[in-house]
Order: sequence, then C-alpha cells, then structure tokens
Amino acid sequence: MEKYNKFLRNIAELIEKGLFTSKDFKREIENMLKFKVEDIANRLNLVSREEFEVQKKITEKMQKDLMSLKTKKRKNFTKKKIKRAKKL
Repeated sequence: MEKYNKFLRNIAELIEKGLFTSKDFKREIENMLKFKVEDIANRLNLVSREEFEVQKKITEKMQKDLMSLKTKKRKNFTKKKIKRAKKL
C-alpha cells in the first residue's frame, strides 16, 4: 500500500508542475496494470492455450494407448485360460 501512496503522490506532484499530461497518466496506469496482471499470472503458473492444447493431445494419446494395452492384456489372459481349460 505504501508503494501505491508514493506512486500517487509522485503523479500528483508531476501533474501540479504541468510535467505530466493526461496521456502520460493513462499510459502509466496501463503499464502499471499490465505489470500487475503479468505478476499475478506468473504466480499462478498459468500456461498458454497452445501449451494446454499440446498437453491435452498428449494425455489423450496416452489414455488411448493405455486402453489398447489393457485390451491386449485381457485378450492374452483369456487365451491362456482357454488353453489351460483345454489341457484339463
């Protein structure tokens, strides 16, 4: 909070001296908000949409491969059971 009060005091002082126009003020506020949003996004460890989509495709492929392996394992297990039953 101390930083923001100091920031506002500095801006008020520059405006009083006529060294700071409304465009400069707008630009400064936009930059401050942009940096704050980036800081929050970095702390949350957010990823881009593209990165998310790539990870989603990889996960879907791995799930499909896992289901395929489970199906093969069941078939092999069933075949072994049938062979054992025939021997008896």
